[in-house]
Amino acid sequence: MIKKLVPCVGEYKKHAILTPIVMIGEVIMEISIPFVMAQIIDKGIQGDGGISYTVKMGLLMVLMALVSLMFGALGGRLAAVAGMGFAKNVRKTLFDKIQEFSFSNIDKFSTASLVTRLTTDVTNTQNAFMMLIRMAARAPIMLIGATAMAISINTKLAMIFLIAIPVLGCALFFIIKNAHPRFEAMLAKYDKMNANVQENLIGIRVVKAFVREEQEKKKFELGADEVRRAQVFAEKLVILNMPLMQLCMYGCIVAVLWFGGNMVVDGTFAIGQLSSFISYVTQILMSLMMLSMIFIMTIISRASVTRIVEVLDEEIDITEPESTLSVEDGSIEFKDVSFSYSKDPEKTALDHINLSIKSGETIGIIGGTGSSKTSLVQLIPRLYDVLSGELKVGGHNVKDYDLTTLRNSVAMVLQKNVLFSGTIRENLLWGDENATEEEIVAACKAACAHDFIMSFPDGYETDLGQGGVNVSGGQKQRLCIARALLKKPKIVILDDSTSAVDTATDSNIRRAFRENLKGTTTIIIAQRITSVSDADRIIVMDDGKIDAFGTHEELMRTNQIYQEVYESQQKGDK
Repeated sequence: MIKKLVPCVGEYKKHAILTPIVMIGEVIMEISIPFVMAQIIDKGIQGDGGISYTVKMGLLMVLMALVSLMFGALGGRLAAVAGMGFAKNVRKTLFDKIQEFSFSNIDKFSTASLVTRLTTDVTNTQNAFMMLIRMAARAPIMLIGATAMAISINTKLAMIFLIAIPVLGCALFFIIKNAHPRFEAMLAKYDKMNANVQENLIGIRVVKAFVREEQEKKKFELGADEVRRAQVFAEKLVILNMPLMQLCMYGCIVAVLWFGGNMVVDGTFAIGQLSSFISYVTQILMSLMMLSMIFIMTIISRASVTRIVEVLDEEIDITEPESTLSVEDGSIEFKDVSFSYSKDPEKTALDHINLSIKSGETIGIIGGTGSSKTSLVQLIPRLYDVLSGELKVGGHNVKDYDLTTLRNSVAMVLQKNVLFSGTIRENLLWGDENATEEEIVAACKAACAHDFIMSFPDGYETDLGQGGVNVSGGQKQRLCIARALLKKPKIVILDDSTSAVDTATDSNIRRAFRENLKGTTTIIIAQRITSVSDADRIIVMDDGKIDAFGTHEELMRTNQIYQEVYESQQKGDK
């Protein structure tokens, strides 16, 4: 796991390396101060050094304290820069990896879980990294240095540590062993709570329309309480670390004062040496406390690091070759294609599909809910890969194309229309960032969007808000169609993309497509037969298979499913 994240230190490597070096300077000063203090007491105050020696050594101690403060402040700043830079690079690496995911990769992780990994988990990892580069050098060196100084002052008193260290070691082992699974469970509860929040905010209009605010509040309260209980369950084990450390620290100090005090009374131990010894005892125990904090932070962050590395280790199931192939035309051919979301041959969404579409044809797709209409068209731009068989676009297997080339040649308007924060123009330019004003207007006119855009005071500069909240469902659909048309694709796929517009607008869009997209293969998935009746040919899907394929007239004569859908819609219109 560490190897996966080390490259994320990147350009902040200098800060990460300098931090422990600076902390070593701070430790040297801190270890030296008690020694100077002992000299002031034993030689300056009680000895024959006099006031001049005391002042001189006192000024030296003040200087050492200032240098230690400077090193500490510098180390803190360097650690902060390195830690925040490291977190930035981890987030970027994570986000870049997610952008490479295919649809099936994304299906393995919930959106809420990915958000938690990019935020909470990265923050936990950042905190652990900052602590490591500051404390991982400081604590061991202080422990070794203070122990050496304590032994040099009085070896017998130093034996007290031999009792405290095993006690602390056993306590830490118990905490480390049992805390990790608790933090993993806590983060899973975070995912669940974030999923509830995301769902509520996305569907806030539906929540208000059905007056479900109180139920949503109760659901969130329940989720938040689950997080609280998971946090308490994890933390109540970790917080044992501090009282155990303090018990050992104060126990050692009491023992040193008792035995050291008797030595002072006996005249075998100087007061200055005792005071410096106590300082070294404190430093030793503080360094042990720092080490225990490092272990605890490592436990907390281990669960987060594991979740981050899970994303980074996720194998991209759609790979692309180094190819210079270009999509020559919009012809599509399915050769015995089967597809399964779970990659299980026994659980196929599409079963042995054979289909040939000529370039420039307009193809309609009709079928009931769950008949795999969307699954069929998602294979064309390789949003998913086929399980078996072969799919060709422009005469070549889709796996032979560079993904960018293939997907730039296929414009797809999905069932769920997605617009982004920004203006109408900025959203349209997703189709072609270099599109001219004339091309933008032409695409919008073809999608029957130009008139309503111009009805806004700011026209194409109208801000859509997050997710396009400032436009209706039908307007959003037409903007998404215009955006797709700006790609000037070889193939256009409309996945039930005119369901929110009236029949007249639907008809106008189809007419504009026929007039403006000659030579472009158009695939229209629709629930209304009127939306596909004038298509060159129509596919009737049923339970992942092609039940029939022909013109409207042919299907009306020969296909029972098509006839039933047509009749039910005719009755509904009446």
